[in-house]
Formats: sequence, C-alpha cells, structure tokens
Amino acid sequence: MILALSLTYPASATRRRAITPFPSPTFFVSLSKFPSNCGSRTSFKCSCTENGDTHEASFQGFSVLGPESDVPWDSGTVWSTLSFYLFSLHIPLSFGGLSIVAHVLHQPILDPQTEAASLLGIQLFELVSAVCLLQSTTKRRFRLMSIFKADESSADRNALLGSALGFGSLVLLVFLSSFLADNFLGPKSVNNSVLKEILLSSNLSRAACSLAYCIIIPLLEELVYRGFLLRSISRTMKWHQAVLLSSAIFSAIHFSGENSLQLFIIGCVLGCCYCWTGDLKSSVLVHSLYNAMILVITYVS
Repeated sequence: MILALSLTYPASATRRRAITPFPSPTFFVSLSKFPSNCGSRTSFKCSCTENGDTHEASFQGFSVLGPESDVPWDSGTVWSTLSFYLFSLHIPLSFGGLSIVAHVLHQPILDPQTEAASLLGIQLFELVSAVCLLQSTTKRRFRLMSIFKADESSADRNALLGSALGFGSLVLLVFLSSFLADNFLGPKSVNNSVLKEILLSSNLSRAACSLAYCIIIPLLEELVYRGFLLRSISRTMKWHQAVLLSSAIFSAIHFSGENSLQLFIIGCVLGCCYCWTGDLKSSVLVHSLYNAMILVITYVS
C-alpha cells in the first residue's frame, strides 16, 4: 500500500529519497414554434433555468474565496514570486541541503540523529525565508499572518468542523487510492526505510522529525500553496479550478512520480478545507494530522 507524506525529503550526500509520507448542469428546453404550447414550455424552461442557477450559486457559495476576497498579492506577480521561491529556496534546499551539511561536517553519510536535526534546521530556514519573501511581495500595509484568520464572509463556518471533515475525507481518499493502486499496479511497502531508521535511532531524532513534519512543513506548504497560490489565483478563476491547479503544482513540486496521484488528492482536500473555512489554520491542522499519522504508521510498521 502506498502512503505519501506531503513533503519532499532532502537528499543526503549519498542517497536521495522522497518521504512522501458538481454543480448540476443547467438544461434548457427549446420553445415550441406552436403558439398553443408556448406558455407551458416557456414556464418549464424558466423553472429549469432557475433551478440550475440555484445549484450553480450553491456550488460557488461553497468557497469564501473569490473575485471579491482580499488578495495581498498582485495577480501579475503570482507566478514570478512562486517561481523565485521554488528555484531559489525549495529545490536547492530539498536536493542539496543535507549534502551541504555532510560536506561541512566532512561526513560522507550523516548519522540518523544528525540527519534529523539537519532536516529540521533546513525546513525552519526555508519557512523563515519563505515568510520574508512573501511579506516583501505583499501590498503595502498588509500583514501576512492575517491570512490565518477567517474574514467576515466565513465567520459562521466552524474551522474545527472543517478540519475534522477534511481529515476524515483525506484519510478515506488516500486509503482508497492506495487500495486501488495495490490491485491494479501491485502492492508496495508502506514503510520507508530511511525515515524508519531515523525514527528508531533516538528520542532526539523522533522529536526533530515530529517538529519538522508535523509543524514546520505543514506551516510552510500551506502558507505557500494555499495561503499564497490558491488565494491569489482564486480571484481570476472559479474556486474549484484554482484548487485543481494549485493541487497539481503541489503534487509536481514533490518530485515523486509514484505518489503523484495521492499528493494531488491531498492538495485537493487541503484546498477545499481552506476554500470553505477561509482560515488557513484549518488546512494546516489537517496537514499536520495527516503527516503525524504517516509518522506513526512508519514507526510501528
């Protein structure tokens, strides 16, 4: 069974591994050219059209994000800012961070405890750098951390309820996709030997992994891919299109082909949580719980 952690594991000097962890259509009835039936058919057409419009409005009302929501970034800078983050921070740190540590310490292979502590430091550095980058590109007088607060349009929506439903849906969909993958592509081990070795090495390693995977990485990825990217592009397209696009990018940047479908599903569920609540804490909580579940499964398996 394949279970994917929604994060990219930086490569060490000698090994590179990835820990990866409706609207109803509106139908129209044509008016008859015969005058005797015109009135009834016109009434039927209007009824069906109004019913379809109601479903469309209800579907669009799922999300509190939209053209009128406050976006701290100009639409013209969204893709350039994301590209700068990916190529100057995420990719270099993900694929070269631990190699640099190994070179500095003159250790061809890092021991598990050093590897865990280094991973925590690298992810913390990326989080701080990403916050500085996004803050520097926001509009004037906008506080970046305000995206963690629900606005007036979502004040009646319970963020904890959204998180509970999101986590339940995520677990169900991931296990379902794993079951289907096992049957069609053949079973694969849920355990990751590199991560398991780190978790079993010491209490310090377990603490470092827990902080990195359950706090730092969820904060970082939700800030970038939901708080920044999804919120920005939802002004120029429908919310479900924005969720699909941001989830595809979220999956692609993990560079894990065999887990790409599950990562896409994770991104969609997290995106829906954020769209419904308007509170980034909701998707951060779901992300954290999912990564924690993967750590526990890896540790005890």
